[in-house]
Amino acid sequence: MKKVITITALILVVFTSCKKETTTIEPVQITPSPPKEAEIVEPAGDQCYAWKSNGSVIEMSFNVNSHQEVNGKLSYNLVGKDKNEGTLIGNMKGDTLIADYTFNSEGVSSVREVAFLQKDGAFIEGYGDVVTANDKVSFKDKSKLNFDAKNTLTKVDCKVE
Repeated sequence: MKKVITITALILVVFTSCKKETTTIEPVQITPSPPKEAEIVEPAGDQCYAWKSNGSVIEMSFNVNSHQEVNGKLSYNLVGKDKNEGTLIGNMKGDTLIADYTFNSEGVSSVREVAFLQKDGAFIEGYGDVVTANDKVSFKDKSKLNFDAKNTLTKVDCKVE
């Protein structure tokens, strides 16, 4: 009987010593920082640019919104060619304006892609190989555009219409 009591006591000692001690861990409190106020960039109003040489005139006016979307007007009145004017809808991609120019010339509506490089507060018109698809003339490869400084549109006061 002493053996049974000794074994029982030994088993109880082992079980009590193996008993897991439960400690409560306090959860770490994370205090959220207040949300940063969103910076809203409003359009700066119309921006107007023009190029004039020997009676020829190119005029461009547009707005750029906070998403770098451009909406405006463009007109070409070149000596010896029919005047055309229309709308400009596109995007600023870094320092380059890429847009669709929808215009009327000789009673026909056309769409042509245009590019202007913004440099030193002016816009230089870009040229390159073009392709025609779906009644739209587009640049074949925008990375190979040439910007000729002789066609630089400088900032001018916007006309009040």
